[in-house]
Amino acid sequence: MKKISFCIPCYKSEQTLPKVVEEIRDTMSGLSDRYVYEIILVNDASPDATFAKIEELVDKYPNITGVDLAKNFGQHAALMAGFAYVSGDILVCLDDDGQTPPNEVVKLLDKIEEGEDVVYARYDHKKHSLFRNFGSFINEKMTEFMLGKPKELYVSSYFAARRFIVDEMLKYDKSYPYVIGLVLRSTKRIANVSIDHREREVGKSGYTFGKLLGLWMNGFTAFSVKPLRIATWSGVFCAVLGFLYGIYTIIKKLVLGDVVVVGFSALMSAVMFLGGMILFMLGMLGEYIGRMYMGMNNAPQYVIREVVKKDE
Repeated sequence: MKKISFCIPCYKSEQTLPKVVEEIRDTMSGLSDRYVYEIILVNDASPDATFAKIEELVDKYPNITGVDLAKNFGQHAALMAGFAYVSGDILVCLDDDGQTPPNEVVKLLDKIEEGEDVVYARYDHKKHSLFRNFGSFINEKMTEFMLGKPKELYVSSYFAARRFIVDEMLKYDKSYPYVIGLVLRSTKRIANVSIDHREREVGKSGYTFGKLLGLWMNGFTAFSVKPLRIATWSGVFCAVLGFLYGIYTIIKKLVLGDVVVVGFSALMSAVMFLGGMILFMLGMLGEYIGRMYMGMNNAPQYVIREVVKKDE
């Protein structure tokens, strides 16, 4: 009998988490002839009583492990912390707010049983805020361009993966993990299944613009050198453009003689544009170097303060 490991990163979910856990238990009780399961709850230094609620759930049920991070490391780092405690044959990751329905996990599991390595939930009608949907759209386009994600593949926080994918992701021990990038570089056998997306019942998304920006930067710099190639080709393009304009100016001088110097506004616009591009590319290069520096200094993905689990 196969074992399913549910991994849930938790942040400001003291009110929603018990319901999610109860729904997982109810769903898996109906699949008890096929699977056993465990639940890994990772508290990403939530400022409310989320970890206290996790401790209650651990005390109440025997198959739950609670992991408390020392500070807020972000969703993907919290997932990596949870992966270290996964012991199942199939991993299932979902959110703590109840918007990713646990009662439809069988759709993911059935697709895995058909031979896929990773299966992502696809939502026909997402119930996130406009800001969050915009962030997801940008993330989709970024992963397509930077990481080579197939255009028809939809990635989400609700997915199932085989054990060897988890083992492969755990080999990545550098700071700034990006789970989507780790999956895409591990296998091409990835599929989607349609799942309903629920309205948020309590609170609001913990993703701020700063966190989304940090997530995008991880995708840009952790698993792709395309930004550096873009910088190179942008420099080549500007250099060629400047050379051609220089040739044009010389020919114009030879043919027309004295040329009145005009166009101060256009000149300043060009200078500001090129200066901005140079600073942007230098910043991108600095981001790569900075992350290399952090990696050389062994900056941790996460720091665990405490692990709670009921004795067997």
